[in-house]
Amino acid sequence: MIPDTARMMEWIETVTSRGIRRPGYPADDWTAAWAAERFTEFGLHDVRLAPVELPVWRPVTAALVVGLDADPSRVVRVAASALPYTTPKATVRAPVSREVVPGAIVVPEYTFTELPQSYLRELATAVHDPEGVFDELVQTLPFQLDYLDVIQGVMDGGAAAFAGALTGVPWETRDYYVPYDAVHRDLPAVWLSGGDARRVLDLVDEGPCTGTLTVESETGPALSHNVIGTLPGRSGQWVIIGSHHDAPWASAVEDASGIALVLAAAQYWAGVPERDRPHNLLFLLTAGHMAHAAGTRAFIEENRGLLGDVVLQLHLEHAARRCVVVDGELVPTGDPEPGWWFTTRKPELESLVAAALVAEDLRRSFVLPPDVFSPMPPTDGAFFHPEGVPLVHFLSAPMYLFDSADTLDKVHEAGLEPLTRAAIRIVEGTAGWRRA
Repeated sequence: MIPDTARMMEWIETVTSRGIRRPGYPADDWTAAWAAERFTEFGLHDVRLAPVELPVWRPVTAALVVGLDADPSRVVRVAASALPYTTPKATVRAPVSREVVPGAIVVPEYTFTELPQSYLRELATAVHDPEGVFDELVQTLPFQLDYLDVIQGVMDGGAAAFAGALTGVPWETRDYYVPYDAVHRDLPAVWLSGGDARRVLDLVDEGPCTGTLTVESETGPALSHNVIGTLPGRSGQWVIIGSHHDAPWASAVEDASGIALVLAAAQYWAGVPERDRPHNLLFLLTAGHMAHAAGTRAFIEENRGLLGDVVLQLHLEHAARRCVVVDGELVPTGDPEPGWWFTTRKPELESLVAAALVAEDLRRSFVLPPDVFSPMPPTDGAFFHPEGVPLVHFLSAPMYLFDSADTLDKVHEAGLEPLTRAAIRIVEGTAGWRRA
C-alpha cells in the first residue's frame, strides 16, 4: 500500500524544481501549500497551514579583493558567499591575515570532520552493518563540530571581517549554508571556495596585504507555515510523524527526501482502517529548520496540551547516497550514507527500532541515544527531546548536505521504500503503548 520509489522520486523532483527553499522564500511557501494539498488528497483530517514567524535572509552579492602592499599590481579578486544572518551590508577595507588579528580581514582555513564509524559504533545501542564496513569506513561530515560558532572566535578577537577558506572541503564550492540558527552575528562574513582561498592565501604568504570585502544581503521578518494533518486511531494516544519542508538550496536530500517519506507514510496510513491504526496520527512538515527549527518550536508551544499523550515522535530526514570525491568532483555511489536513528533510552523502543532496521535491511544504520553528540539530537525535531516526548529521529549527514551540490542524483532511491516500511513497522510496534 505504500507509494513506490518512482512516485516518491516524482514528489522530490516536484519540490526541487521550484528552486531554493530557504525560510521565507517563494519556493518554500509553494512547497508548504503543495504538501497541504497532498495531505487533503490522501484524506487526512483537519489539514491546515499553521503560521510561523521567522527571519528571512537573502544574499545578494559578496566579493573579496586582496592586493600585495609591496606591489599594487599584484591583486586577487574572488567572488564569495555571505554567511547566513551575518552583517547584511558592509564594505570593509583592512589588512588581511591568516590569524585572528584585531581590525583585520581574517581568512581561517576550514575543513570538515572525519568520523570513523568504528568510533560511532562504540556509542550506539544497536548497529545493522551486515557488510561489516564499519571497521574501515570513515564518514566525512558536512561541518566541524563547532559549526554554529564558526565565526565566534574571530568576533571575539576583534577582527573587522571573516572570510572562511573552504580549503578543507573535498570539492570546489563556496555554496555553504552554515551557520543556520538564524542568530544575527554582527560581523561581515563570507565563505571562499578552496581554490579561490588558496590564491588569496598564497598572496598573503608573500607579504603584508590589504583587502576590501564587500557584502550585501537582505533581511527582515517573514511568515512561513507548518503543514499539519491528522488521522484518528483506536487509541487516545498520539504518534507524530514529521520532517521539515525548507532547505538551504533546492536540496533534494535536505529535505525533499524527508517530505517524500512523510507523504508516503501519510498516504499509507490514510488507506488503513481507523480500527487498525494503533494510535491517533499527526503528520507534520515544519517550517524554518534553517532558522533554528522555528517551526518545531512553534508547534511545541502551540500544542503543549497534546505532548503528554504522544507515545512517539518519529522524524524522517535525509535519504542520502554516499558520495566519493574523484578529481575534485562529487560522485554518488550506490551505497547509503550511514543512517543515524536517534532513539529515546527506552529498551522496548530501542529494540523495536533495531528490529525494524534488520527486517528492512537498512544497512549501515546506528541506533543512537538522542544526546550522543549534544544535549539534543542534531535534527529538526530536536526540541521534542527536552520536552520528554519519546522519539525516534532518522537522519543521515552526507558531506554535501548544506551545499548546492545536493541534487536529485544524491537521493538514495533504493532506500525510500525500505525507510517507509521501517517507519510503518515502528509505528505499528507502539500498539498498546501509553505515556506513563
